[in-house]
Amino acid sequence: MRVAAVLSGAAAVMTVAASLFPTAVATAASCPDVEVIFARGRFEPPGVGGIGQAFIDALRGDTPKNVGVYAVNYIADWDIVSGANDMSKHMQYMAANCPNTRQVPGGYSLGAAVVDVVLGATQSQFGFNNPLPPSIADHVAAVVLFGNGTRSIFGPVSATNSPVYGPKTIDQCNADDPICNGIDPNTLADNWSQHLQDAYIGSGLVDQAARFTADRL
Repeated sequence: MRVAAVLSGAAAVMTVAASLFPTAVATAASCPDVEVIFARGRFEPPGVGGIGQAFIDALRGDTPKNVGVYAVNYIADWDIVSGANDMSKHMQYMAANCPNTRQVPGGYSLGAAVVDVVLGATQSQFGFNNPLPPSIADHVAAVVLFGNGTRSIFGPVSATNSPVYGPKTIDQCNADDPICNGIDPNTLADNWSQHLQDAYIGSGLVDQAARFTADRL
């Protein structure tokens, strides 16, 4: 009877606590161990895109940790600024509300340019108005890029060349991809298929990025 009374009392306390602090309880319950924050490629439908989903599936197979997903909210046409602002805003939200969640920002093609802006730009410029505070780096486990055509354009302002995020970044580029290997007008049409989603998934580069990430969680 005494044990039952103690258990009953504990349950009552927990019920009261949950009613007094519902937001804290809900927030803790909704925080994954890992969250992939992925920006899809140009003209892909809303979501994480083909490569993003393949990466998430592979990562879930490589780690026992709970992997959550956030699809960067942007049109994925030409403008990368809206995607960069959205990714940065979400990363800061997660750091504040789920500080133990290991973040994995990533992107394919146009989405990789989004990541470059977020992790490479240290101040507001050209419409990007939400740069990351330096403290966010502690929450980022790995950065994954695929078909990144902007690494040679942005130079120092990129995830790969960042002194903070560069060591955490895997920048995957198919050998014959004319976008991330430098655009040559003479080979662009012939090699365009090497930039597409199926080429990256079939090449094993997505699986390699998943293993790279899992080793850093």
